[in-house]
Amino acid sequence: MDTHPPRVAADLPSPLPRPEGEEARLAAVWRKPRGIAWITEINNNQIGPLFVGTALLFFLAAGVLGLIIRAQLAWPGLQLVDPATYNQVFTMHGTVMMFLFAVPAVEAVAITLLPSMLGARELPFPRLGAYAYLIYLFGGTAFYSSLFFGAAPDGGWFMYPPLTSKENSPGINTDMYLLGIGFIEISAIAGAIELTVGILRCRAPGMTLGRMPIFAWGMLVFAAMVLFAFPAVVVASTLLELERAFNWPFFLPERGGDPLLWQHLFWFFGHPEVYVIFLPAAGMVSMMVPAMARTPLVAHSLVVMALVGTAFLSFGLWVHHMYTTGIPALSLAFFAAAGFAVSIPSGLQVFAWIATFAAAPRRIRFDTPTLFVLGFLFIFVLGGLTGVMVSVTPFDWQAHDTYFIVAHLHYVLIGGMVFPLLGALYYWAPSIGRPLSERLGKWGFWLLFLGTNLTFFPMHMSGFAGMPRRIYTYPAGFGLEIWNALSSAGAAIAAAGAAVVLLDVVKNFRLGPGQSSPWNSGTLEWVATGNYGPRSIPRVRDRYPLWTEPGLAKEVEAGGHYLPFTATGRREALITSPAEAIPQYVAVLPGPGWGHVVAAAGTAAFFLCLAGELLVEAAFAFALALSGFIAWHWGGSDPGPLSPREVDIGDGIVVPTHATGAVSTGAWAMVCLMLVQGTAFACLLGSYLFLWLVNGDAQGGNTMWPPPGQGLPVAGFGLAALGLYAAGAASLWAAAWLLSARSPWLHRIALALAALLFLAGAAADGWALWQGGVRPTLHSYGASSWALFAWQGVHVAIALLMAGYTLARSFAGKLDAGRRQAMDVTRLFWTYTAGQGAIGLALLHAFPRVLA
Repeated sequence: MDTHPPRVAADLPSPLPRPEGEEARLAAVWRKPRGIAWITEINNNQIGPLFVGTALLFFLAAGVLGLIIRAQLAWPGLQLVDPATYNQVFTMHGTVMMFLFAVPAVEAVAITLLPSMLGARELPFPRLGAYAYLIYLFGGTAFYSSLFFGAAPDGGWFMYPPLTSKENSPGINTDMYLLGIGFIEISAIAGAIELTVGILRCRAPGMTLGRMPIFAWGMLVFAAMVLFAFPAVVVASTLLELERAFNWPFFLPERGGDPLLWQHLFWFFGHPEVYVIFLPAAGMVSMMVPAMARTPLVAHSLVVMALVGTAFLSFGLWVHHMYTTGIPALSLAFFAAAGFAVSIPSGLQVFAWIATFAAAPRRIRFDTPTLFVLGFLFIFVLGGLTGVMVSVTPFDWQAHDTYFIVAHLHYVLIGGMVFPLLGALYYWAPSIGRPLSERLGKWGFWLLFLGTNLTFFPMHMSGFAGMPRRIYTYPAGFGLEIWNALSSAGAAIAAAGAAVVLLDVVKNFRLGPGQSSPWNSGTLEWVATGNYGPRSIPRVRDRYPLWTEPGLAKEVEAGGHYLPFTATGRREALITSPAEAIPQYVAVLPGPGWGHVVAAAGTAAFFLCLAGELLVEAAFAFALALSGFIAWHWGGSDPGPLSPREVDIGDGIVVPTHATGAVSTGAWAMVCLMLVQGTAFACLLGSYLFLWLVNGDAQGGNTMWPPPGQGLPVAGFGLAALGLYAAGAASLWAAAWLLSARSPWLHRIALALAALLFLAGAAADGWALWQGGVRPTLHSYGASSWALFAWQGVHVAIALLMAGYTLARSFAGKLDAGRRQAMDVTRLFWTYTAGQGAIGLALLHAFPRVLA
C-alpha cells in the first residue's frame, strides 16, 4: 500500500482550517454543463436516470415484437408476416430483451441509486459509467434499427451453429448479432467493473460489509457474475465470427469442429445470466419488503449468503439446456442435482420475505410497490417450480423445445425481473424526483399481472400438447387453438398494462431534488442529495441508519458529517477500506468532457462497421475510439498529489488526497479487468481441449492431435517467445522501479526495451506456429491454436499501446514517482500478458508432444 493510514488531527503540527462557503463550492464544482455540452456530463444523477429510461424504451420495443409474435400465432395459418421476417422478429425479441433490456436495466438502477444508498458522492469511475451508457445508447439504437432494413439477426437469440454458419446463413444477419452486440458486452463489463470497485471502496465510513444494504450485495454479486460469465459469450461470438469471416472451422464437424462447443460456451454465459438479472431484482425486493412491513428484513445474513450461493451454483447449470444433446449420464446426473440445489437459496429468500411481512408490527401497506412485490412472489415461485421440473432429466427430454419451456422461461424472467423492476420504479421515484401515481400504478399492476398469467400459463398446456418452440405457424386440429388464442389475448392485456405504466411515467415523473421517503424507509438513499450527492458523507452504525438515528438525515444535510466540502477544489469521492469501510483517502474524480463521448461513438461504429464488412470505415471508427480513450485518460486520469496533500474530513480523521499502488481504485479496476481477461482465456483453453477430446479416435485409441496434415509448433521459437515475454515483463518491472528511484531516462529506456522484447516475443510466438505447418483453415486444431495466439497478440498490441501512452506521459512531465498511476496499471497488465503468453505456449507446444 503506497498511501498513509488515516490519522487524527492532533498528530499534525497545526489543525487544518475549515473552508468557508462549503456548500456553494460544492455546488459550483458539481454544476452540470448547459446546452449541447449536457451530453458530456458524467454524474450518476444524470447518467443513471437516462440509463433507466433507455432500458425501459428497449423493453417496450421488444414487447412490440412479442405482440407481433403472439398476433402471428393467435390462430393457425395466419400470414401477418412472412417467415423470414418472423425469424428476425422472433430473434430480435429475445436478443433485445436479454441484451438490451435485462442486464442494462439493473446496471442502470444501480448507477442511479447506489451512490446515495452507500452514502457516497459518486462511484469511482463516473466516466466509465457514462461511456458504458453511451455505447449502449448509440449501438443499441443502430442494432434495433437493423430490423427495418432486413439485416437483423434471424437465427434465434441463442444463434446455434450450424444454422448460423456461413453456408446456411450467408447474409449480414448473423454478423449483426455476433459483432453488433459486442458493444453491449463491453457496456455490461465496463459497468460491472465500476460497480465492483464502487461497492467495495466507496461506502460511507462505518458501513461494513455486514451493514451494507441487500441491494448493494445483490449488485456486487451481479457484477462478479458478469465478470466471470460474459467473457464466455465474447469468446463464442469471436470464434463463430472467425469461422464465418476467415473459414476457421471451430464448429464444422467435417474439419474437426463441433457445434456443441458453441452451446457449452453460450450456456456457460446464458444460464448464469438468468441469475445475473434475478439477483439484483431480489436485492430490490429485499429493500422494499422491510419498508412496506416497517420492520428489518428477517434473516438478513442468510439472505446475503443465499445471494452468494445462488451465484456460485448458477455456474454449474449450463448443461441444464443441453440434456438432449447426448451428454453422458453421469454428467446429466450432476447437472440435474445442481438444478435442484439452486432452488434452495432462492427458496430461502422467498421465505425470508414472507417472514418479514409476517413480522410486520402493523398492517402492511398495500401500495403499488407492495403489489408488484406480491405479484413477483406469485409468478416467480411458479416459474421456479417448473424450473425444478425441467431439471428432472426424463421430464426435460419430453418438454425440451416445446412451449412448456417458453412458459417457464417467461415466468422466471418476467416474474423474477420485470415485476421487481417496476415495483422499484414506483418505490424509488420519489428519491430522485416526483413520485408516480398510485391510481395509475395499481391499474398498471393488475393489467400486467392478469395479462402475464393469461399469456404464459396456457403455454404450459400447449407445450404438453406438443407445440414446438420457434415455429412460424401451426396446423389446425391438434388442440392448440384455444391455448394460443388465450395467450395472444393475454399479451394484449399485458401490453395495456405496460402502456398505463408508460403513461404514468410520461405524465407524472420529473427529475428533481429527492424527497423524504413516503414509505418511511430506513436506508441512506432517502437522505436529500444535490448534484454532489449527500451534503456530507454520513457515519453509519446500523443496517437501517434512518430508523436507528432519526436525526441523521438533518445532520447530513447540515454538513455535520464527513467531507462536507471540496478539499481540492474538484469533484471528489471518499475512498474507504473494502471490509470495514475505514476512510483511506480522498480521490479526485473527473468532470464533464468529450473524450468518453468520442470513444463511445467510435466503439459502437467500429463493431457495426465490421458487421457490415465496411473495413475502411471500421478502421476509421477504431482510430476515433482510440483517440477518445487517449483524450479521456490524458487530461484527468491521474492529476497527481494536489494541495492540500492531507485533509481533515471530520471527527479528527486526516487522510491524503492522492494514493498510488494497490490501494488506488485504478489498480482495483485493472484487477477486475484481469479477471475478465483470464476468464476469456480460460474459455479459449477449454475450447482447445474440448476440440481435442471430440477428435479422439475411438477405434484406435489415438487422440488425433494434431491430425494428419498438421504439424507441431517449432519448439525453438516457442522457447524464444517464452524468454522474450519473461524478459519484457522483467524490463517493465525495472522501468517501474527506476521511476520510483527517480531515474527518468533509465526508466524510459527500460520501458522502450520492454516494448521491443514483447513485440519480438509475439513475433516468435506466431512464427513457431507458421513454421511448424499449423494452418488455421484446415482443421479445428489449427484454428484453435491460432485463436490462442491471436488472443495473445491482441493483448501484446494493447500492452504496447499502454507502454507508448506511459512513455508519452513521461516525456510530457505527467509521470513521476508520485504521479505514477499509468505506470502501475501498465505494470499489472504487462504481468498478466506475460503470464498468459507462458500458459498459451505451454499448451500449444507441450500438450501435443505429451500426447505423442
